[in-house]
Amino acid sequence: MIILNSFFAALGQIGDPRFRKVLFLGVGLTLALLVGTTFGFVWLVQFLVGPTVTLPWIGEVTWLGDAAGYSSVLLMMVLSVFLMVPVASAFTSMFLDEVAQAVEDRHYPHLPPVPGVPFAEGLKDSLSFLGVLIAANLVALILYVIFAPLAPFIFWALNGFLLGREYFTLAAMRRLGRDGARKLRSKHSITIWMAGILMAVPLSVPLVNLLIPIIGAATFTHIYHQVGGRSS
Repeated sequence: MIILNSFFAALGQIGDPRFRKVLFLGVGLTLALLVGTTFGFVWLVQFLVGPTVTLPWIGEVTWLGDAAGYSSVLLMMVLSVFLMVPVASAFTSMFLDEVAQAVEDRHYPHLPPVPGVPFAEGLKDSLSFLGVLIAANLVALILYVIFAPLAPFIFWALNGFLLGREYFTLAAMRRLGRDGARKLRSKHSITIWMAGILMAVPLSVPLVNLLIPIIGAATFTHIYHQVGGRSS
């Protein structure tokens, strides 16, 4: 009930202007990164291959550079679909303090204000989260191939764990500090994991998945106040 109540409370606030601001910032930065990376990767491939290639017994071939470039674009498009949500989640996490504050202003107005997270610290946490998300999901690709029928469940369990861990920590450390957030997270690890899986299931739904970082941050802010933040 804590998970469902928190989730529906987060959905009820999805129209908040601060939620929309964070969504647009996260998605905009993600698209800029993916487009820039695609063009950079294509340029690098074409630079390495060159305009012409001389092959044994065939001679000079002029179309390999273009083929390599087109293949690179296709590869990056596939990777973009796979990495869109992890990257968006990491970028959005830089601004999730604003989402948590919007939740507290509406539902917990009696709480004292909290100091903002320094930009350098938020950037460090976001890059760390991005690295963990990408590395874990790349490793999981092997498991998807080996255990193909179980791939959706592996995806949900893995990303549920990662999202729950990250978003609960972000919500709790605003008032408890990093060590306090870690201890509370350990105490309620099953609840947090189950809530994370609830966030992970819609990740496979295009467009809807871009809302998950915002909904997740709001949901885990509620969960934090339900399981351990009443006296904060």
